[in-house]
Amino acid sequence: MDLMDESTPLARELANESRRREKLRGRVLPRPAETRIMTVSNQKGGVGKTTTTVNLAAALASAGLNVLVIDIDPQGNASTALGIDHRAEVESIYDVLIDDLPLANVVAQCPDISNLICAPATIHLAGAEIELVSLVAREQRLRRAIEAYAAERVRMGQERLDYIFIDCPPSLGLLTVNAFVAAREVLIPIQCEYYALEGLSQLLKNIEMIQKHLNADLVVSTILLTMYDGRTNLAAQVAAEVREHFPEQVLGAVVPRSVRISEAPSYQQTVMTYDPSSSGALSYLEAAAEIAQRG
Repeated sequence: MDLMDESTPLARELANESRRREKLRGRVLPRPAETRIMTVSNQKGGVGKTTTTVNLAAALASAGLNVLVIDIDPQGNASTALGIDHRAEVESIYDVLIDDLPLANVVAQCPDISNLICAPATIHLAGAEIELVSLVAREQRLRRAIEAYAAERVRMGQERLDYIFIDCPPSLGLLTVNAFVAAREVLIPIQCEYYALEGLSQLLKNIEMIQKHLNADLVVSTILLTMYDGRTNLAAQVAAEVREHFPEQVLGAVVPRSVRISEAPSYQQTVMTYDPSSSGALSYLEAAAEIAQRG
């Protein structure tokens, strides 16, 4: 099919994708001046938090940057998508938060992407909210573990990490508080559907409280529109509304509804390795490039 012939919707779509790929081809993503720690959060479930975490991490790592994903969701979906063992008996982020095990002891190499490592979550995390309550410096435990790990990497002569992504559970409990205290940036995925902005005000209030009492450096730096269906007026309206409220934070890249993105985790992969030529992979590459340029 001649991609310059844009007389049909399919041809237009293919031509558009071709142009977008050409724009990305050969682009070198800049390394940030220091490690960027981003918490991916939205207490609304099913908005693409884990999908966004693992695919952005994979896109940045594929560009040669050093990336760590910390999975603090008891469901362990990020660990699954990255092909990391997270059975109950595996040492995990639970042991780091509750028993002060060094983060270096639990990080595992992602089998598909050389620059990508992951601290997995196990089912034990389900009880961590209760166990954290009685611990000393309960809100600071993840931050301290990350700082100790960064120092350990320096001591071992390893390259510093460029990005750390923390995948949160869909709640605003102590695990998520730990993630907010450990991070400098919050990335909020927003689904392009009717209830998109519902609950966001509560999330922003919680972030304000964290800024006031526990982490003054925290900012909402990035909002990514997910599950975008270009065939509906509703998706376009939601996107416009979110951009109007958060003009500085919303990325230009938009992640479409995609079967390939949904299928990838069942093969213990991100869409980057499962189907790198798909529109979903292209969208996450664009989003990753935008985040890197903003850094």
